Amino acid sequence: MTDITENRLARLRQRMADTHTDLVAIGPSSHMQWLLGLNPHGDERPVMALVTAENAGVLMPKLNADAARTQCDSVPFYEWSDTDGPLDALTALLTELDVKRSGLSVVLDEMMRADFAFLLLDQLDAPTRRFTQDTVGLLRAEKDADEHKLLRDCARLNDSAFELAFASLRTGMSENDVKTIIVDHYRAHGAEPAFCIVAFGPNSAFPHHHTGADVLQPEMAVLIDAGCRLNGYPSDMTRCAWYGDTPEPEFTQVAGIVEDAVQAALSAAKPGAACSAIDGAARGVIETAGYGAAFSHRTGHGLGVDVHEPPYMTASNDQALTAGNVFSIEPGIYLTDAFGIRLEDIVHLGPDGPEVLSGLSRKVLQIAPR
Repeated sequence: MTDITENRLARLRQRMADTHTDLVAIGPSSHMQWLLGLNPHGDERPVMALVTAENAGVLMPKLNADAARTQCDSVPFYEWSDTDGPLDALTALLTELDVKRSGLSVVLDEMMRADFAFLLLDQLDAPTRRFTQDTVGLLRAEKDADEHKLLRDCARLNDSAFELAFASLRTGMSENDVKTIIVDHYRAHGAEPAFCIVAFGPNSAFPHHHTGADVLQPEMAVLIDAGCRLNGYPSDMTRCAWYGDTPEPEFTQVAGIVEDAVQAALSAAKPGAACSAIDGAARGVIETAGYGAAFSHRTGHGLGVDVHEPPYMTASNDQALTAGNVFSIEPGIYLTDAFGIRLEDIVHLGPDGPEVLSGLSRKVLQIAPR
């Protein structure tokens, strides 16, 4: 068992004790990857890792067992074949874990397929169930020093990709051309693209624009929102520019308002602050400036093994932030048929406040046509 796996299982078992949890069940999801370093092939064949206070085991299709064992050989596999089906192997695993008693408190992976979850629950006697928010999910949200470094390293690679992309802008380039420059830069530095949005002109007013064949012309807004995955962890950042000689006055005004909203959210981000307070700080700046209706999404999301994970900076989420949380701050203003501006950074929350992982200025660039 690796030191990372051993440490994370120990932390999980402490959370299980604190929350009076008897059994944690996770599917072939990012929870399994985080906890066991195991990322098995996922299809309709049931796969699940089960953890109790004393033991753990993985229900695993025999078809995939050898490949999975190269990732994780420290937890026993309970293998089943297509000929026999999974029920006998699952029964053997549950017997070994000693979870046949009535009324177990069970935590289910919210990303697990429903048929996997019901297969498990049907073998238990009157269990109570909930999702992972106070066990695996909570632990994942509190990044350790190694995760902090991996996320920062990935953010800095993203910085260089953005610098190259903005420096490469030329009249007549398509959004897809810029995306290719970014993706090629990632791959040249040992990373894989996680996602890439390049939006020119009015397309930037769509927060989740699909990068396409539209071409760059003078006097256009440019929005780039992209991230890569390096050493298992992702990045996520948004920057904007005006490609032209004279930005529209409202573009310049909106850029300043969005930056003020970022600063307000950064100032509000402290351990113990509610996620809703971060959203409220950013949203309040934009509403006061008269653009409240043009800010159509949450202020941020957590980032870790997944690009989007808890905690979420929404008006409805009163969860308190804790040191070690990593999340985005990304307010935006979107004016249909004109332009959109979103400025996004990932921050790591320390005891005294947030550290921005990127080293790239948020300044909205003005780029002369070329």
